[in-house]
Amino acid sequence: MSTDAFNALACPLDGGPLTQAGASWRCPAGHSFDVARQGYLHLLPVQKKRSLDPGDSKAMVAARQRFLNAGYYQPVAEAVNAAVLKDTISAAAPLACMDAGCGEGYYLRRLAATDLQLSLMGLDISKWATLAAARQDKRPRWVVGSNANLPVLPGTLDVLLCLFGFPVYSEFARVLKTGGVLVQADAGPNHLRELREIIYPSLKPEKTPTEHPPEGFSIAGKETISYSLTLAGQEAIADLLAMTPHLYRAPAEGRARAEALTTLTVTVEVTLQRFSHQALAVTSTP
Repeated sequence: MSTDAFNALACPLDGGPLTQAGASWRCPAGHSFDVARQGYLHLLPVQKKRSLDPGDSKAMVAARQRFLNAGYYQPVAEAVNAAVLKDTISAAAPLACMDAGCGEGYYLRRLAATDLQLSLMGLDISKWATLAAARQDKRPRWVVGSNANLPVLPGTLDVLLCLFGFPVYSEFARVLKTGGVLVQADAGPNHLRELREIIYPSLKPEKTPTEHPPEGFSIAGKETISYSLTLAGQEAIADLLAMTPHLYRAPAEGRARAEALTTLTVTVEVTLQRFSHQALAVTSTP
C-alpha cells in the first residue's frame, strides 16, 4: 500500500511535542533540531552521548549494508514481517511502527514492501547507520537517537521492532499503545557458532534466556528461525565478522584465521518473540 514518515516526535530535552517548520523541528519550549541535508533528523543531545561518535562505525555500517542487501538474512526479515502481520492485519491504517536500533534500515525497508499501510520511523544511535538508511529510502522518518530516551510521544506506536538491539522495556512500554506489539529478535545459542569456534579459543556457555515477559508486557508468541548459510569469498566472510561485536571481542589470532577463509558455512539461529503491551493496572483507593 503506502508508506509515510512517522510524525509523533518528542523533544529529547523536555519531552514536549515536536512540530516541523521547514527544515527544522521545534518544541513549545523553543528547542530546535535541524533536518540534515541527507534527510535524517538528529535527536541525540550531546549531553546524552556516552562518546563523541556512539554506535556502529562507518565501516561496520558499510559491511552490514553489503551483507544484508545480498539477502543472507532474508528469512529473518520474512519472519519479522510475518510476526508484525500476525497481530496487525486487521488494525486501522496507517500502522505506526518504529525500529529501535534500525541500523542501515534493512528490516524496516522489508516491512515497507508488505501490503500494510504504514507510518514508519527508524532510530539508531549511530549517525553513520541513520545516514546510510536515509540514503537508501526517503519514505520513513530516520532519526539519530537512543533507546534509553526515545524521542517519541507516549502511546503513539502500534508496533515496535527491536532486532538484535538493546531493549529498554520501560521506554518501549511508554511509547506503545495499549495492545501494541513489541517484536524482538535475538541471537540463538547456535547463531554463527561455526564462526565463533574459529575466532575464539573456546566458547563460553550460553546464558539461559528468561521465560518471563518484561514488566508491562505479556508473551504473544515465540519462534526460532534456523538455517544453514554458506558464504563464498573473503569479502562476505569479512563483512559478516565486521557487522558483529565479535570483530572487537575476538583475539587477533582468531581474526586472522577468519580473514584467511575463502568459504564458510554457518548456522543462523534467531529467537523471535512477540510481546503485547498491557494497560497499567489502576488501584482504587478506599
